[in-house]
Amino acid sequence: MHELTELLKGATARIAPLYFQVVIDGGDPVYRERVYCYELYHQLRCLWPTDTPFYLNGELDKAAHPILREMGADYAKPDLLVHQPGHMAGNNTIIEVKSANAQNEGIKKDLKTLALFRSKVGYQRAIYLVFGHGVQATTARVRKAWSELQEPPPIELWIHDEAGHAAREIGFQNDA
Repeated sequence: MHELTELLKGATARIAPLYFQVVIDGGDPVYRERVYCYELYHQLRCLWPTDTPFYLNGELDKAAHPILREMGADYAKPDLLVHQPGHMAGNNTIIEVKSANAQNEGIKKDLKTLALFRSKVGYQRAIYLVFGHGVQATTARVRKAWSELQEPPPIELWIHDEAGHAAREIGFQNDA
């Protein structure tokens, strides 16, 4: 889906501050991956073209998928998928999202999922989107974890460091 890059930029630019960081009564705002992902899904759907064979799905459980079970990928619940349901040849993009305060174990799990879906499941693109203020320290940890993967496949690293601005790709394809 050639227009996904522009759709992702447009959708992330439309994410309001209250979905970027959740305001807590009596406390400081916090990052909540689910809140951000649901709003990103909503904004993408608002922009989604009607003349495409691809669908956007959020957190699609793969547990009952017989082909993915054989590949060892049935454990996954990717944050977002762009695909043609029912057609393995229509696997386009897998997107995993993490906040700037992500823990290393969560980063490693996401990268393994992205790598598996990119190299074995046949997705054409894999995007790791990190959101939040101060994402540079997190992206350094992501880069380190990616470089430690055995034969790391092409994965796009995107950052979204400010609500109301578009996310942008910062590299990472095979630049370990």
